[in-house]
Amino acid sequence: MTTFQLADSVETLDVDVQELIIAGWAGREQAAIDEHIEELKEIGVKPPSDTPLFYRVAANQLTTAPHIQVLGDASSGEVEVVLIGSEQGTLVAIGSDHTDREAEAWSVAHSKQVCAKPLSKMVWQLDSIIEHWDELQMASYATIDGNEVLYQEGAVTGLLHPAELLRRFGLSEPQLPPGQAMLCGTLPVIGGVRPAQAFRMVLKDPMTGRELEHRYHIETMPVIA
Repeated sequence: MTTFQLADSVETLDVDVQELIIAGWAGREQAAIDEHIEELKEIGVKPPSDTPLFYRVAANQLTTAPHIQVLGDASSGEVEVVLIGSEQGTLVAIGSDHTDREAEAWSVAHSKQVCAKPLSKMVWQLDSIIEHWDELQMASYATIDGNEVLYQEGAVTGLLHPAELLRRFGLSEPQLPPGQAMLCGTLPVIGGVRPAQAFRMVLKDPMTGRELEHRYHIETMPVIA
C-alpha cells in the first residue's frame, strides 16, 4: 500500500498498486523516438520491436522513499509522468524510471526490473489537468561529483497524450483501473546518459503555478564476483 498526498488538500489516498507498467518509446513524434533510440544505441541498447512498448515490472519496485539502493555504478534515472489508478480516479505523480544500463544492453525488460522506481508522494487528479495537459513541463536534475546539473528538460508534448497512450494500451477511456500504475515515457538527456549520486524530478503546470517534485539519493552497492 502506498500513501499519496493530494495537492492543495489535506486528503491522503492509500493505493494498493498491484500492476506496474513502463511505457517505453512513447514519443509523440517519430523524430523524438528515433533520437532516444540513437541515444541508447550509444550505450549498446538494441532498437525496440515496436513503439510504444509496455514493459511489466514488479509492483513492489514503486517507491516514494528518498533513497534507493542499486548494484554497481551503471544505473541512471530518467524523468517520467506516472499515472496511478485509484478508487478516487487516476492520479498524476512525477517519477523516475531508474534503470540498470549494463542490463539494458542485453535486455530492456530485465533492466527495468532491476531498479526501484521512485515517484512523488504528492499527486494531482488527472481530471484537473487533462484539458491543458500539453502545457505541462518536465525536468530532471542529476547530482554528479557533488554538483546538481540539468539532465532533462522539455514539454510533455514530446510524449504521447495520456488518452492516446492508454488507448494504445487497450483502454477506451483516459483512466487507469484501480491498482495499475504506468510510467509514461521520458525526454532526451542533456549531455548523454550517465550515473549520479542523486536525482531530482519536477513536473510544472504553468496554467496553475503548481509543481510536483521528488528527489532521491542513489546508494551504490558493490558488485561481488
